[in-house]
Amino acid sequence: MLLLGLLLLLILLAGTRLLWGQWKLRSLHLPPLVPGFLHLLQPNLPIYLLGLTQKLGPIYRLRLGLQAVVVLNSKRTIEEAMIRKWVDFAGRPQLLSYKLVSQRYQDLSLGDYSLLWKAHKKLTRSALLLGIRNSMEPLVEQLTQEFCERMRAQASAPVAIQKEFSFLTCSIICYLTFGDKEDTLVHAIQDCVQDLMRTWEHWSIQILDIIPFLRFFPNPGLWRLKQAMKNRDHIIEKQLRQHKESMVAGRWRDMTDYMLQGLGRPTVEEAPGQLLEGHVHMAMVDLFIGGTETTASTLSWAVAFLLHHPEIQQRLQDELDRELGPRALGSTVPFKDRARLPLLNATIAEVLRLRPVVPLALPHRTTRPTSIVGYDIPKGTIIIPNLQGAHLDETIWEQPHEFRPDRFLYPGASPSTLAFGCGARVCLGEPLARLELFVVLAQLLRAFTLLPPAGALPSLQPQPHCGVNLTMQPFQVQLQPRGAGTPGLGERQ
Repeated sequence: MLLLGLLLLLILLAGTRLLWGQWKLRSLHLPPLVPGFLHLLQPNLPIYLLGLTQKLGPIYRLRLGLQAVVVLNSKRTIEEAMIRKWVDFAGRPQLLSYKLVSQRYQDLSLGDYSLLWKAHKKLTRSALLLGIRNSMEPLVEQLTQEFCERMRAQASAPVAIQKEFSFLTCSIICYLTFGDKEDTLVHAIQDCVQDLMRTWEHWSIQILDIIPFLRFFPNPGLWRLKQAMKNRDHIIEKQLRQHKESMVAGRWRDMTDYMLQGLGRPTVEEAPGQLLEGHVHMAMVDLFIGGTETTASTLSWAVAFLLHHPEIQQRLQDELDRELGPRALGSTVPFKDRARLPLLNATIAEVLRLRPVVPLALPHRTTRPTSIVGYDIPKGTIIIPNLQGAHLDETIWEQPHEFRPDRFLYPGASPSTLAFGCGARVCLGEPLARLELFVVLAQLLRAFTLLPPAGALPSLQPQPHCGVNLTMQPFQVQLQPRGAGTPGLGERQ
């Protein structure tokens, strides 16, 4: 009886809060509201949200549980919010799941906007782009070459390429952050990241963001999430401890050294508080969560599209042979000279357009009252940028659902994509991700012809109910070596 009374009281309080919120907004010109509140149950949510624009236009509100959110579905509305009015939209909602997976908002991806957050971002970005700038590209090339050699050793059998890409991208992040690419550590971190994401994205955790008072009820998913976080923190704390014991002042071996030594430097002017070791800890978490499965997923989507379009694969190999010599080994195109491979760049852009790995980005929150295309947006409003929807806008992209890399081959023919977000919260790892995509696909296509095992093509449809990332259905690929004397795709046909 007591439990029932408590539940009724919570429902009454929630209803009162909802009515009071509606009363305060009565004088504003708000975006149109979509009826219903079970939208999260829709399969292929970004496509569903895009479909609502046919009646409501590119900006509208919908209710997720007790919270009304604003969805942006066009490049114009997203860029107005995130670039031209970035200060207004730079916040993050203080969701319960965010509090659970971050250390009191010391996290870059999930942390709310502040001057201290800005200093945290500056230190992490400096570590990524300055601290290791001379070693990043040679490292990616070296690990990709080792990856290709492993694939060559099992070329006769179908390969679960997603798992291989995941191990490769995790190896790269491990070496950049910890100066270590031992298989034991890489496998431990890979398993940890996958377990954490799988647990965080489970409905038993996500529902807490929609109906927060459910946190007072027993939740096995919550226990599993805390265990995954405990494992995550144990791995990173061990690395931080080892780095502090062996670090030499004024020198850095990797990003961790650089960031630990940067804690004593001046931060942003007038920034309240101070950067602590916890900020370095959470920067490492961000790099692994945001820089492993995301890039591996994009590489997997690229392979799947090329299996469906062997004619484009042949053109890519012809371009690589033309620039580097016919199947010559050991030669590469430096990333700074990537314009020499326009079709490869166009193919990467088209994959990112059709399958942005975080299709709804991470939600933003308005830091003050503002507006988008004439609609009033109150302070504290949660904003969802539908990046995939913007990439499929028929008013901007010709035949938007078709895989057509050639649309990017002509200057000015197609606008840039929003795959990595834009504005103050653009993906911090975008330069590294673009380098990885370029190097891995170039070396993979020079070394192998991609074939569907027994003619079985992978599905190009994502998993119907995805979490943060746009995950694809598992598939295999046969990697046929392109060594001397091996016929190319076009020659076999």
